[in-house]
Amino acid sequence: MPYLGAPYEWFAPLMNATLRAAVGLMLLPHGLRACFGMFPTTGRVAGFTHMAAEMEASGYRPGRFWASVAAFAIFVAGPLLAVGLLTRAAALVVFVFLVLATVDHARRGGYFCNRNGLEYTLLWSIAALNFVVHGGGACSIDRMLFPSSL
Repeated sequence: MPYLGAPYEWFAPLMNATLRAAVGLMLLPHGLRACFGMFPTTGRVAGFTHMAAEMEASGYRPGRFWASVAAFAIFVAGPLLAVGLLTRAAALVVFVFLVLATVDHARRGGYFCNRNGLEYTLLWSIAALNFVVHGGGACSIDRMLFPSSL
């Protein structure tokens, strides 16, 4: 529909920024629960020590190291991705974190998310990969700081 071209062009950068913010920020509640025990009735991991033990049990040894890597992905790379600063690098960290989570979920729960399967984490992995490939877009801090390099 050619007559919608102008509205699409106007909304596209905003939608890109909205998706980028969602991919980065949706990690935060998960990380608050996993690392600090917030939202204790929402899942099986409730605190950094427990997260490290779960990671160890899943084969990520040493568990405390991998729990720290996960915390970095959640609390550093996630917000960087959300605001579009160092977007491709942040998105790569988030993507790898989510792919590893997807593999773990596939082993434990199969496909469907209601069985703790890979469905949900796979979708978020693909969304993060989009920003590895395309960068932060027009509404990003990267674009403001480095306009010629994007």
